[in-house]
Amino acid sequence: MKYRWSIAPAQPALAATLAGQFGISPLLAQCLINRGHSEPEAVARFLEPRLRNLADPFALPNMAAAVDRLFAARERAEPIVIFGDYDVDGVTSTTLLLEVLRALGWRVEFYLPHRMDEGYGLSQDGVENCLQKFPVTRLLLAVDCGSTAVDTIAWLNQRGVDVLVLDHHQISNPAPAACALVNPQLAAGRFTELCSAGLAFKLAHALVKRGRERQFPEFAAYDVRPLLDLVALGTIADLVPLTGENRLLVTAGLERLNATRRPGLLALKAAAGIEGDIGTYEVGFQLGPRLNAAGRLENAAEALRLLLAPDLAAAEPIARALDSRNRERQQIERGITDAVIGAVRSRFDPARDFVIVEGQLLWHIGVVGIVASRTLREFYRPTIVLGGDAEHWRGSGRSIEGFDLAAALRECDDLLVRHGGHAMAAGITIAPQNVTPFRERLNAIARRTLRPDQLQPVLKLDATVSLRDLTLKQLEELDRIRPTGQGNAALQFCADGLRLHRPPLRMGKEQQHLKLHVTDGNDIREAVWWNAPKEFIAPDRFALAFTAEVNDFRGNRTVQLKVADLRAG
Repeated sequence: MKYRWSIAPAQPALAATLAGQFGISPLLAQCLINRGHSEPEAVARFLEPRLRNLADPFALPNMAAAVDRLFAARERAEPIVIFGDYDVDGVTSTTLLLEVLRALGWRVEFYLPHRMDEGYGLSQDGVENCLQKFPVTRLLLAVDCGSTAVDTIAWLNQRGVDVLVLDHHQISNPAPAACALVNPQLAAGRFTELCSAGLAFKLAHALVKRGRERQFPEFAAYDVRPLLDLVALGTIADLVPLTGENRLLVTAGLERLNATRRPGLLALKAAAGIEGDIGTYEVGFQLGPRLNAAGRLENAAEALRLLLAPDLAAAEPIARALDSRNRERQQIERGITDAVIGAVRSRFDPARDFVIVEGQLLWHIGVVGIVASRTLREFYRPTIVLGGDAEHWRGSGRSIEGFDLAAALRECDDLLVRHGGHAMAAGITIAPQNVTPFRERLNAIARRTLRPDQLQPVLKLDATVSLRDLTLKQLEELDRIRPTGQGNAALQFCADGLRLHRPPLRMGKEQQHLKLHVTDGNDIREAVWWNAPKEFIAPDRFALAFTAEVNDFRGNRTVQLKVADLRAG
């Protein structure tokens, strides 16, 4: 068995009560309970996500101060620079604010840092280059960065540049001396799901509200809702929880995304080969990576220009270039992933190696985070992958449940040039000669804090069901759980007492997939097991863990099971 199965405890009485109150099936009610929605008000808000339920944007910390400073800049015709970030969240939030501010009377430009030359965030190098490009800047709006940039913001203040920070990352202690720090981390548990794209939308909403209060005519007719396509892109790509306000924003944003007339997104959709509806999968695995590719390899300005493109003639060549860059990124990433996994396999000792640390000179730092994620999925160990030049290597780490990576890095502070992040993801800079002692110390920490069973991934299952439960009508109802993603996992079930109805069929170029037809003695369902074990012999009776999907083949719609795991029993 590859996974530890964890089946949510059945609560039939509560599920029956909710089913009766809301006219839903007990199975959907149980899935809602599993996600923490058992009170009628919470269930109603979850099942009917509406933009009217969004909180007042001025409830965010320091939003009023940020809006006041922006309106002062508008009245004085002060030039503003938006200093963004190079990932999808940074690019979409920068695009959103450029559109709003330019449409409503502000003088505004943008600057996106170069990953290789200037590093992450509001760095000193990035800010100096920004001011060299825009020397008359008097107000800088840092988006998706800036919450720890104490020295850089102090340097800007000394030069007469005011700074507004719109960010969702952890805040340093002391906090930077910005004119306004709009960050949900200050909100005592409220809005903490929001990423910077969501915050940018909240700022746009606040600006429009204030402009209408002042009875400025251009604000009266301005509609912020068309901006939600950008919010959906940034929110899904940034892997923040699709709960709370994000559920409202992404639900409405996906509707906008599917009906978008934005030339850049139409061109990107075509370049990605997307013909049907766009959901969280299409954003996360097709649109997002192409927008990210520019920033990972060089500069993200290309992605921003795509989103701002005025027509298809301007958008299509940029979309094709991003698609090409994404293929280049995939090739680089594949090469490094193969090297890392091969190196680990050659000496892996599961009893000793609780953490994986791999690095090589000149590994591309733009993809090491993705490689760390792929390596973690292969071995289910906290993983750090490093690349860089001879003096310093930079790396990204990904962790597993139960191992606080940021806390572990603090115990290695003397071996690192710098580090930062949170429990599940972090970044480091290290001298190459310290990599081996760093690996040894991290493993010692992990062996002290992790139990062996925590090194086996948990497969969380919503309920045990019969094949008869899995009808097209039932799946249509279960779709009310969407959009799924971080914080609102896709539905997974298990069925037991199954056997094969007919021999399995190998599929795929390398025969790496399996098609199964399973039966419980009453009903039969088709199941597909992607990347199935090479040596597969089905037990006489088995239990199956799966997601259930609608397979539409030439207009014939059937229920198909996507296998997550199989065990005897």
